[in-house]
Amino acid sequence: MRVTGEGLAHWFDEGRVLFSDLTFTLLPGHVYAVTGPSGSGKSTLLSILAGWLAPRCGRIDCVDVHTVRWVFQNPYGVARRSALDHVALPLIAGGSTRRQAEREALGLLASFGLDHVADSDFADLSGGEAQRLMLARGLASRPDLFLVDEPTAQLDRGTAREVNRALAALPDRGLIVVIATHDRETEAACTDVVALGRS
Repeated sequence: MRVTGEGLAHWFDEGRVLFSDLTFTLLPGHVYAVTGPSGSGKSTLLSILAGWLAPRCGRIDCVDVHTVRWVFQNPYGVARRSALDHVALPLIAGGSTRRQAEREALGLLASFGLDHVADSDFADLSGGEAQRLMLARGLASRPDLFLVDEPTAQLDRGTAREVNRALAALPDRGLIVVIATHDRETEAACTDVVALGRS
């Protein structure tokens, strides 16, 4: 499994180039930080990796990547559904029984330090808990490529550190993880960096 980008460039209709001549190989067991100043194309690159947007130049090649999941900057969920339900649902959709799904969901919640809020409603979670819940829910769908957009942008420093600790544990899961971030501590939690600059 791998994702390669060769000579990627992108711009929008106003003509300003976000990035150009970008080449990389993304492999399982790595967490890649996509870094760069505001407006350098971090979220745009995630959209290209997700297949939602075609680059203006260059090509993306995905080998044995069948499932892509994206965790957005702002956590979203069903206010009166429990944290456990949020993680169990994609497992049930994938064919697990309710009992199997809840057992695996509890394990995922525990891996993100959320087992104590398993029965709490989404509306009652803190910002950091909700963001870690989104990571657990994304992993429950067993993605090959896991995209995370600015996971700590809306959080205070203490809560951001909780999320960064969860991100630092992702290499053990054997998937390709790409995180768009401007946060130095989030970058430090990753194993590799794809740096974008303004053209």
